[in-house]
Amino acid sequence: MGAGLSENLASVEERILAACARRGRRREEVTLLAVTKTFPAEAILEAYELGLREFGENYVQEFEQKAPLVRSLAGARFHLIGHLQSNKSRRAGELFDVIQTVDSAKLARRLDALARPLEVMIEVKLSPEEAKAGCAPEDLPALIEAIRACPNLRLAGLMTMPPWSDDPELSRPYFRRLRELGEKHGLPGLSMGMSHDLEAAIEEGATVVRVGTALFGPRRRQE
Repeated sequence: MGAGLSENLASVEERILAACARRGRRREEVTLLAVTKTFPAEAILEAYELGLREFGENYVQEFEQKAPLVRSLAGARFHLIGHLQSNKSRRAGELFDVIQTVDSAKLARRLDALARPLEVMIEVKLSPEEAKAGCAPEDLPALIEAIRACPNLRLAGLMTMPPWSDDPELSRPYFRRLRELGEKHGLPGLSMGMSHDLEAAIEEGATVVRVGTALFGPRRRQE
């Protein structure tokens, strides 16, 4: 990766700054989450050297292999951004600092039972796609209440994944809807937007953008 990652990071930073400027937002309001799924631990180490501190992974098992090489990085935090099955909740709670994909009270209680401080976000399903996971908007009040009753969990906000499209403008209504839900429920943290649509997400209020390809290049195929 070398100079490539450094140049890619500079380019992503320019895009974030421009989007913030268009909406009169400060750069500090947006966290760049480097998504390192399918990339080796070395990618995390290199990104860390360039100043990145927040990293996202999709799979518990994959990160389990990398964790011994990166868990000791001072100030680094690791986010689970992929769907979490209840039977992997214990391991996920041990490995990650943030779980962005809590979608049920049952999962929240399992994570809370680990008796380890964890930051969590609620994944909201705003798309009719069967493949998408998440809590339905109408079920949010009950789930928020359940999480807030868990002493070891800190609810940081909401996250969503719009249907894939090359056109970032098609993602915008989903981002706007998540922001409205966040405002309605007093949750300012919004994890939304990826490499191809981060500008629209920031313009609609994202506080976390999940960027992989624009930083590290095309995904490596998993064996």
